[in-house]
Amino acid sequence: MVPDKKAEQEQIGRVENAVNTYSRPTDLKITDMRIAVVASNYDYPIIRLDTNQGVYGIGEVRDAGHKENALQFKNMLLGQNPCNVDMIFRAMKRFGNWGREGGGVSGLELALWDLAGKVYGVPCYQFLGGKYRDKVRVYADTPTPDEQTPEAYAERVIGRKKEGLTFIKFDIGPRILMAGEDALIGQPTVDEYPLGRRGSAPGTGFGQRVTDKGIALMAEVAKAVREAAGWDVSLCIDHFGHGFMTAKEVIRLGKALEPYGLAWMEDPMPWSDIDGHLEVTRAINVPTAAGEELYLWDGFREMIEKRAVDIIHPDLLTSGGMLETKKIADYAERYGIPTALHFAGSPIACMANVHTAAAISSFVALENHALDLPFWTSLVTGMDDPFMKDGYIRVPDKPGLGVDLNIEGIKENLRWPGELFLSTEEWNNPKLGFWQPDRRWDK
Repeated sequence: MVPDKKAEQEQIGRVENAVNTYSRPTDLKITDMRIAVVASNYDYPIIRLDTNQGVYGIGEVRDAGHKENALQFKNMLLGQNPCNVDMIFRAMKRFGNWGREGGGVSGLELALWDLAGKVYGVPCYQFLGGKYRDKVRVYADTPTPDEQTPEAYAERVIGRKKEGLTFIKFDIGPRILMAGEDALIGQPTVDEYPLGRRGSAPGTGFGQRVTDKGIALMAEVAKAVREAAGWDVSLCIDHFGHGFMTAKEVIRLGKALEPYGLAWMEDPMPWSDIDGHLEVTRAINVPTAAGEELYLWDGFREMIEKRAVDIIHPDLLTSGGMLETKKIADYAERYGIPTALHFAGSPIACMANVHTAAAISSFVALENHALDLPFWTSLVTGMDDPFMKDGYIRVPDKPGLGVDLNIEGIKENLRWPGELFLSTEEWNNPKLGFWQPDRRWDK
């Protein structure tokens, strides 16, 4: 739906209004960082970097991450020219880590590129070498049904196909086994503290093992989904292990799933178990995909060089942002490994993923976790309506990320207590334990 002229003029924070055509990039300085946390299936800490010339950049900390992961860098950024993206990124990246701990570094990298794109008047994909495609294919996560039956799973996937998707993910995991009769051997461990169980060795799970009947039950779900969806849809699976199953059990499952032509089996082993991934990948014909918790090119290097997976699967809000993810994908391509992108955030990071995917030659598909969130697109302006058509998102040619903050939409969906882009002055100086207070970065 195209808004009328008056409504368009009244819209808060349109992309064009965030571009200062009179700016001087060489004189640009960061003056402030503000964050608003949007309540969602996974909360979105949205970043706004302000400058001395009125133009600002937007990014976000990884879904379910902490705003402090970004705020800790405010002291570093104040007074810096945001167009010096690589220099700033190298200074910050030492303080990031795997999983959500990489969300601050990565989210700020998005905001820096958005700023650079706005002041130079070019879309972000141009900074990544240009684009290979005008549209980016989407794969959607499918909510796990309450009833753990093959028919219920098939119904959920059919619902996704009716939305126009041609690439669909569904989750088969421990819940199926726990609901199934004689699917597990033994009883779950109950005499340990939860934190203690989190520190257990990969594959020890809850102290139970998977039976042949349990493997057959998972395969039955995959069969029902494939028969319902047809062979014109790409299917992938997730959440069947994450350490609950040993490598040998995953191999048994993988062999049972081979007839159903899956695009990949996601995270067959815990993220840190590179050799476990390699063992599984070599043993089964179902492609494997992993990498959403890995940080920077350095974190992916061993997995790529060992060819431990068939598809790398970075989340650019952990992997280091747009340019770093492009470098990871290019390196994987040398080893014959394509790239799919994991993503579960707001439209801001979604469009950052779209720009990155456009610039990756060996790209497969981009995840979207928000198809069931009615407010999702209201957080920004500048997106197509509908934002996805026939299972694809169009690559924008507007400056920066191509979207801007919709203040009203953000206000309506703030995490309690509902404060919008409050002052973060307390982060203007370095925090003890993060940076030496007597050695300011800008002196």
